[in-house]
Amino acid sequence: MKSVIICDMEGLILKMNDGAKKIFGYDPEELIGKKRVSIFSPGEIVIQNVLNWLKIANDKGEYVAKTNFIKKDGTLFNAKCKITPNFANGKSNPQTGYCGITEVIDENVDVPISIVTKIIKGVAITRAGFASASLFPVLVIASYFAGIGDDLFSIFNLVLTVFGIVTLQLFSNLYNDYFDVKHGTDGLNNEYFNAGMNSKILEGAQISGGSRAVELGLISLKGTKKLANIMLLFTFFSLPILIYNSYSITNSFSNIINALVIAFIGAFLGYFYTAKPLRLSARNGLGELTIFLTFGPLLTLGTAFAISSTTIELYSTDFFNFILLGIPQGLLTTNILFINQFPDYTSDKLSSKNNLVVMIGKKNSRWIYLLFLISPFIFMYLYKPFLSNNLLNFSSTFYDFSLLFLFIFGIYVFYGLYKNYNKRELINSNIYTIHFQSIFSIIFILLLNSFFL
Repeated sequence: MKSVIICDMEGLILKMNDGAKKIFGYDPEELIGKKRVSIFSPGEIVIQNVLNWLKIANDKGEYVAKTNFIKKDGTLFNAKCKITPNFANGKSNPQTGYCGITEVIDENVDVPISIVTKIIKGVAITRAGFASASLFPVLVIASYFAGIGDDLFSIFNLVLTVFGIVTLQLFSNLYNDYFDVKHGTDGLNNEYFNAGMNSKILEGAQISGGSRAVELGLISLKGTKKLANIMLLFTFFSLPILIYNSYSITNSFSNIINALVIAFIGAFLGYFYTAKPLRLSARNGLGELTIFLTFGPLLTLGTAFAISSTTIELYSTDFFNFILLGIPQGLLTTNILFINQFPDYTSDKLSSKNNLVVMIGKKNSRWIYLLFLISPFIFMYLYKPFLSNNLLNFSSTFYDFSLLFLFIFGIYVFYGLYKNYNKRELINSNIYTIHFQSIFSIIFILLLNSFFL
């Protein structure tokens, strides 16, 4: 008896025979058009092997693997699986997906899991790869301090701040996953994006629909909550040292008190982004506002308080400048979340997750994306005179050329969204939006401290 399962390029199950039903224990109605083939494999095997198997199958026409599979009841069994690429009416036409032919074998199959895979597993569970969204605003403030003078911030406090902010984001990521699974949002999502082989940098990463770590069996729902709390404890561990060092430098608790207030607000917003009763992500645009604030003005202002070598007065010129410096970061990170709502539209709507895309529809939401994309450039244009007057190594030519390059790249990304907003090809624009935010942030950091000029 053999199982035959056909899937599309993203692993979504399209067809299955009676053998698949008998071997894996699922009825076709449970899987076809709803689940990915990754549901049949232990999560660590999916992370470590599956993409490589598919690459070999693409190169050589087929790949035969001996592996472990999982039945619906959780039983693990040994099997031989042949993977072949499928094409639309012949190999001269575009590839449409894969066919997997599986048979149970009566031999012990041990699939060793490497240390690298276990590290990648941790990254996948926590979505640590997206911690750059919180890291870049911190570095923007450090670069600004370095760009306007010497000895204006503590490098040691910067390190502590990076550690605290990253662990705080992982805390939020994990609780977001926990509540999205618990509330059924992720369970309803059959159209989420995985980067797969579409990106060398993000290869295999979950782009939308949460981490899928619970679904893949990488961690339990209870384990997700426990790990989230551990991340919060790590954040707390750095605080006493940060408080002591800030006081010893400024001879005042003012900066650190303000930084702690902002950190509390950030943790509150991160937790209640998906947690009830607030569930900000479902409240008519409050989710997008939350992302803008926590990854933009709140984060840059909080960082300034945490690392500054002098006391920052509330409502002073410096105070407002640190807020303003967070605007581009907040907008571009919001756009990552925003474009990821396109593939998640159906499940978000079914679970009453009333974000902006659900409220105004995919077609109209294209223009909101463009607004979020263009706004940072308007800010950079208006803020140029201030930067040119205050930065020690400001280069107007480098500034203008960089913004022109970024604007052209941004419009290219938008064109992909405009054209493919209701298609699976949109995934490239989702990936490019992540790349755009990273490239913009790196260039912004260099513009603030052009030490190389």
